[in-house]
Amino acid sequence: MSAPFIIYPAIDIRGGKCVRLIQGDYGQETVYNDNPVEVAVEWQAGGAEWIHLVDLDGAKEGRPINAELIGHIASSVKVPVQVGGGLRTEADVERLLELGVSRVILGTAAIEDRSFVERVLKSYGSKIAIGIDARNGYVATRGWLDTSEVKAEDLALQLAEAGATTFIFTDISRDGMMKGPNTEAIVSLARASKQTVIASGGVSTLADIKSLAEYREAGVGGAIVGKALYTGAIQLSDAVELAAAR
Repeated sequence: MSAPFIIYPAIDIRGGKCVRLIQGDYGQETVYNDNPVEVAVEWQAGGAEWIHLVDLDGAKEGRPINAELIGHIASSVKVPVQVGGGLRTEADVERLLELGVSRVILGTAAIEDRSFVERVLKSYGSKIAIGIDARNGYVATRGWLDTSEVKAEDLALQLAEAGATTFIFTDISRDGMMKGPNTEAIVSLARASKQTVIASGGVSTLADIKSLAEYREAGVGGAIVGKALYTGAIQLSDAVELAAAR
């Protein structure tokens, strides 16, 4: 049986609403729905096997802001949800897992507080994913407001050694631009880390999904799709069907 390739419809939450930003710019926001719970239920009905949630307020503030709403979403759908945005403490991670979240995503903390990340990897294993957001190959932090001097592949290698099994890779330059993912960088990260990498940012056509899914055996385990679903450029049922095709 070949490796799975999963479509993760994205719900970005800001001010309790479902929004999209362009390249992480809080000044370039489009509100798609006032009720993220409704959106999650809709994606589940469309065939989603997982749902990807981002607490944008949390990413900016450095602590979960929409945890209660996220818990409500998790309890309103039968499929697992993964959540990122502002998770910097073990209490934050524990709270979201208790609220019914299946996997939490650590981003900024992976650079700024390595011992914390290593501790939660040890405690929670596969319930932890590492979000690697890169600008020109270097890891960006704090809701993409800062760029570090750490190379994306180096970080992935170090954290794979610490027990990370899932990485979510975003090329910031592609996010929300509908220009397609940086497939080369995604595949390179999967091969370097020898772990599962979920593609994020720029997935805008079924052809993008098809080309990423061709690398499932190399470790590319899925794609997060956001703006393309909201604009209707991709129908979720088509994407799920294509991803399931062997």
